[in-house]
Amino acid sequence: MTTLIIEDEKPAARLLQRKVEKLGVQVQTMLHSVEEAVEWFSANEHPDLIFLDIQLSDGLSFEIFEKVEIKSAVIFTTAYDEYALRAFKLNSIDYLLKPIDEDDLEVAVAKFKSLLPKQEVPIQNLAIDFEQIKKMLSNPFEKNYKKRFTVKIGQHLKVISIDEIECFFSENKGTYIHTYDNRNYLIDVTLENLEQELDPKDFFRISRKFIIPMKAIKEIVLYSNSRLKVVLPTYKEDEVVVSREKVTDFKTWIG
Repeated sequence: MTTLIIEDEKPAARLLQRKVEKLGVQVQTMLHSVEEAVEWFSANEHPDLIFLDIQLSDGLSFEIFEKVEIKSAVIFTTAYDEYALRAFKLNSIDYLLKPIDEDDLEVAVAKFKSLLPKQEVPIQNLAIDFEQIKKMLSNPFEKNYKKRFTVKIGQHLKVISIDEIECFFSENKGTYIHTYDNRNYLIDVTLENLEQELDPKDFFRISRKFIIPMKAIKEIVLYSNSRLKVVLPTYKEDEVVVSREKVTDFKTWIG
């Protein structure tokens, strides 16, 4: 059985190689990027099995399969959350959630070996629908996004619906909600965590300081250094500016 590891980080690839070879499976090649993998697959006979990291240094590994027809079975090695994993588990030989547990690795390899004599089909017939998996990962349908926030005001708690929020902003190491009635509320969560909790169709992090909802945008104005300024209904405490590195993604987001 010929085996290939495609893993973003070389130390992680070497560690996985040691674990795999303890199971009696020899690893012939280790690759670390989309570009490197495409070049290798174009010039070499495809292996029986690939251990595939989803996020590589130069993009998602699915880009490999858009450029080269792969005829190998795949075991995913991934840090994606449980919902995405559940979505494609039935389509793959198996997945290994990082950090990789040796018992899980042994089960995955055994599962792959067991499929061959049972199905009595060539390895390439075990190929995965990568386009389907890519769509599932891009649209984790079981994801539940935040619909409301609870904030403390003195001895009272106030529930703020997501529809009341004009923007989120950070200031003096604190994170605040700004509502359409021009009030600010301190919340105990970072903007980084908020990015994971808010629906990306409706909210966008335009800079290190601001996350804004699509519906709150009144006007977009050209700003210095190839940036954009966003005018919101009531927030006037600071200029709401799309950082230069976010401008392209922001334009895509607003359509």
